[in-house]
Amino acid sequence: MEKLIASFAVDHTNLQPGIYISRTDDCNGMQITTYDIRMTRPNQEPAMAPSAIHTIEHIIATYLRNDPEWQDKIVYWGPMGCLTGMYLIMKGYHSEETVRQLMIRAYQHMADYEGEVPGAMPANCGNYLLHDLPMAKWEAKRYVERLKNEFHCEYTPLERLVDEDGSVIFDA
Repeated sequence: MEKLIASFAVDHTNLQPGIYISRTDDCNGMQITTYDIRMTRPNQEPAMAPSAIHTIEHIIATYLRNDPEWQDKIVYWGPMGCLTGMYLIMKGYHSEETVRQLMIRAYQHMADYEGEVPGAMPANCGNYLLHDLPMAKWEAKRYVERLKNEFHCEYTPLERLVDEDGSVIFDA
């Protein structure tokens, strides 16, 4: 089994909040691009609260899937397991700057959001009680400021040792 998947080859000790192209894939002749929507500095800032990131998932997913320009290009929007950001999977390739502008609008919508969290009902959500709108709004506002003031979009690769037979050496 291949242990070095693309996201494990990124130096998470130097990763800044921003928007990164995580990977591109061909799906029956259609390019699919996965964007790393990195909201916090991994291992240097606290991870986001599960309730806040869950609320961000619901509100921004609703926003993206209703945006007339982008709704047909969205394949997936959801949280990273490490709770430091989101993954956005889209049909085609869109520059980091184009996605940056989309995310500024989406996260500003999140920061300004008032009302009930969409889909936060037992029939619509597998964990409908796990939401925190005030904290989600705080995280969104902070991310908008980061995107506007200091934009990062190039990964720093992780240096790995390779032994004499070409095997990558993983440290724990």
